Amino acid sequence: MYRFRVQPEAQFHGGYATCATFRKIFSDDLHPLYLLAFLLIGNHVDAEECFVASFEDATRASSVFEGWERSWSKRCLIMNAIRRVFPGRAGSLVRRDWCQANVQSERPWIVKAVSGLAPLHRFVFVMSILEHYSDSECALLLGCALRDVVEARIQALWQISGFDSATQSPRRLDKTVGTSRKPLKQA
Repeated sequence: MYRFRVQPEAQFHGGYATCATFRKIFSDDLHPLYLLAFLLIGNHVDAEECFVASFEDATRASSVFEGWERSWSKRCLIMNAIRRVFPGRAGSLVRRDWCQANVQSERPWIVKAVSGLAPLHRFVFVMSILEHYSDSECALLLGCALRDVVEARIQALWQISGFDSATQSPRRLDKTVGTSRKPLKQA
């Protein structure tokens, strides 16, 4: 007769992620996860609250497969950000206090560019371009039409690249305050 023996030092948790795993991920990836929250939400106070709420949601998750913890952590963060910025699509969250991280020092040009986008454009840009979500996934999570997602991504890319959609021509970025681009040579 076959007998199943469990090693005494092995901890069996059924192939699911543990609370300790999520604590380690949020500790190890503190700055990238906070930067993601800040890019989605656009201000430090709400980004901090979103980060904390996402940490709590992830550590309470009971059926996340091992190996999917990082993906689940980002998904929790994105879902909490959506609830904050588009409150009609989800319930409101309780405010929490948390210390601010300095995201401005990492890549100030991208933070400034993304922060200046309209909320839907910002979410679509971060989710589809930076996090590689498909257009269908973005539309589903944001509760909008696929066409809206495609249009928002195009508008976001135009705004970030400096393209003026009204005149269908590039803006003179060398005239923009705070840009690091060199002036265009005149022919």
